[in-house]
Amino acid sequence: MSHSEEQLQSVLETLEECRKVLNESNSRESAELLSIVILDVRMKLKGIDSADLKALCDEMLRSAASEPPSPSKQTQDQPRRPLLRVVK
Repeated sequence: MSHSEEQLQSVLETLEECRKVLNESNSRESAELLSIVILDVRMKLKGIDSADLKALCDEMLRSAASEPPSPSKQTQDQPRRPLLRVVK
């Protein structure tokens, strides 16, 4: 692992700790914003660029649009679950 990757890994660990604290203090919006930053750092560490992420999102949207609607689908009054979830 290069020095730059080690630095990014250290930053990632710090960001994840900050997100944990925000979640525990019920600062959900701030934690969600931090999740985007965490995703960006992870993408840099894994060598994934924004074009790859956009292609993944487009494919997921295409797949979701081609699925027949199920009777248990949420109504527009309820919040939607995000299509992407940040994972470790």
